[in-house]
Amino acid sequence: MGTLKHEIVEDRVIHGEGTRVEDWRNCEILQQMPEFDISSVIPADARVCIVAPHPDDEILGCGGLMQRLDKLGYKIVLFAVTNGTASHPGSSLYTPEELNQIRPAETRQALEELSLEQPVLRIALDIQDGKVAEQRGLLKQQLHSYLQPNDILVTTFVHDGHPDHEITGQVVQQLATELQLPYIQVLIWAWHWATPGDTRIPWAVAHKLRLTDEELKCKARAARCFKSQIENDPTTEQAPIVPEHALERVLQPWEVYLYEQ
Repeated sequence: MGTLKHEIVEDRVIHGEGTRVEDWRNCEILQQMPEFDISSVIPADARVCIVAPHPDDEILGCGGLMQRLDKLGYKIVLFAVTNGTASHPGSSLYTPEELNQIRPAETRQALEELSLEQPVLRIALDIQDGKVAEQRGLLKQQLHSYLQPNDILVTTFVHDGHPDHEITGQVVQQLATELQLPYIQVLIWAWHWATPGDTRIPWAVAHKLRLTDEELKCKARAARCFKSQIENDPTTEQAPIVPEHALERVLQPWEVYLYEQ
């Protein structure tokens, strides 16, 4: 696996309802995409480190992968870059102080819904939500202190659209290069702004993990544990951070990962 080089032809903007689920379901690229053969990509003795910018990204992006890794006996470590405390500005229901407790608790509940046989170690890196770009040096330092020589890094796509996702992906990419560690990137918000065949996605290095019915059911239950993100905030009349149409896009019977071999 090496550096995922990719040219950006235009900005990635997250607005409106985004690309329809039906468009992705009928996407020929997805239908013909090579399979993600975990055992050929991740050594049996590897520790899989999932680096999530916010609580819920580990489930929305990798809920299926985590179940499959668990069944195969891999050790999983979850690095929480932020605790997602900036998701509801001005809210009296979801204040930053409340969210600092609520969102990690939602992650713990979601992990239980995945019914994993092995415990997942969650390490909070305590980077300020919404300020990952400004604190990228601290993020790199914090993450570096925990990494081991047999680690495989999994994180958000460097051009995923959300600033925190992109900076996290860039920092992980840089660390992986410096430490000579393999890394894999997952698409999350890209399903919103991109379109089938979109040249802003490096489809040539994309691989599809097909989820079983049971894996998808568990992932869906886990995703709905993040009530702070999928429900309205009555104190501000703010719409859900992750509305139903966005949730549907990441609850397809597949997950897509980017890596070079």
